[in-house]
Amino acid sequence: MLEVKSQPTPRPARSVPQAGLSIAEAARRTGVSVHTLRYYERAGLVITSVHRNHSGRRRYQQEDLKWISICTKLRATGMPIRTIKRYAQLVTAGPGNEEERLALLEAHRGEVIAKLAELQENLKIIDHKIDVYQGRLAAGDADQLWAPKRPADAR
Repeated sequence: MLEVKSQPTPRPARSVPQAGLSIAEAARRTGVSVHTLRYYERAGLVITSVHRNHSGRRRYQQEDLKWISICTKLRATGMPIRTIKRYAQLVTAGPGNEEERLALLEAHRGEVIAKLAELQENLKIIDHKIDVYQGRLAAGDADQLWAPKRPADAR
C-alpha cells in the first residue's frame, strides 16, 4: 500500500511558481511521500510527463499536483493501482472514451458504497459494545462482563 501522510489536508490548489515545484515540495503539498510520487510516475499513473529542469530534477506543475491529488483520493477509497492506471491511460488518450471513464468511476463508486455499508454495520457492533461497557461500568458490575474461562491447570 502506498504511503499517504496523515498531515493537514493537501492543498494542491495553491499557486505553483512558473519553474514548478521540487519533488520534496510537491510531496508536502500533496500529502504523499517522495517515494510515492516517484512510484506514481514509474507505474504510469501520472497523465503528463513531469517536467525536468536543466539538471534533470523533476519540476511539478499545478496540473501534476491536481492529478496526484485525484490518484491519492482514488487510492484512499480502495481503487487498485491497475484501475487508476487504466483511468490515467483513458484520460491521457483524450476525447472519445468518456463512457469507459464513466463506467470505471461508477463501478468504483459502487464498491465504495458497499464498503461504506459494511463499515456502518461494523460500527453498529462497536457502538453496541461501547454501550454495554458504559452501562456496566456505570452500574458498577463491569466484572460481570463475559471473559473466556481458562482451565485451572492450563499454564
